[in-house]
Amino acid sequence: MNVTPTAIDGVLIMAPRVFEDARGHFFESFNQRAFEAAVGGPVTFVQDNHSFSRKNVLRGLHYQVEHPQGKLVRVVQGAVFDVAVDIRPASATFGRWVGVELSADNRRQLWVPPGLAHGFLVLSDTAEFLYKTTDYYAPSCERCILWNDPTLAIEWPLTEPPVISPKDAQGMRLAESVRS
Repeated sequence: MNVTPTAIDGVLIMAPRVFEDARGHFFESFNQRAFEAAVGGPVTFVQDNHSFSRKNVLRGLHYQVEHPQGKLVRVVQGAVFDVAVDIRPASATFGRWVGVELSADNRRQLWVPPGLAHGFLVLSDTAEFLYKTTDYYAPSCERCILWNDPTLAIEWPLTEPPVISPKDAQGMRLAESVRS
């Protein structure tokens, strides 16, 4: 596995070693020992999620208070622009974001540690997105930062207006979310 740090401490791009031949390909999509070595310590995943979305769907920027979730995310069909936002008040990179294209073709994964907000935009006609989480979904703790918060100024690769859920459209600005 090739691990690339990002501009936000703890957020890592992980690319598997792929073995290809005339029959197809094989790669190890997850290995607990290799993952823990990459992130620098033990991590327990408690839930696997699978979402299907159509082109221009933008989900996020989601996070949980009280039960923050670390997420290991990847795409098994299609392509997305995946974003992590540092919302840890004591972090040197508070309020910064990183974005990376994840696709079935590039097979990359993104590790988003607990304490960050996360979202993605579907670039292909459809996308299937898988993610492991370090804590359970807790609806009462779920929060959302507006995808287009001018303070964050995320450079989403939009070709037309995104498709957003009513809940995500009611997201807060970063400054409000820190107080909630």
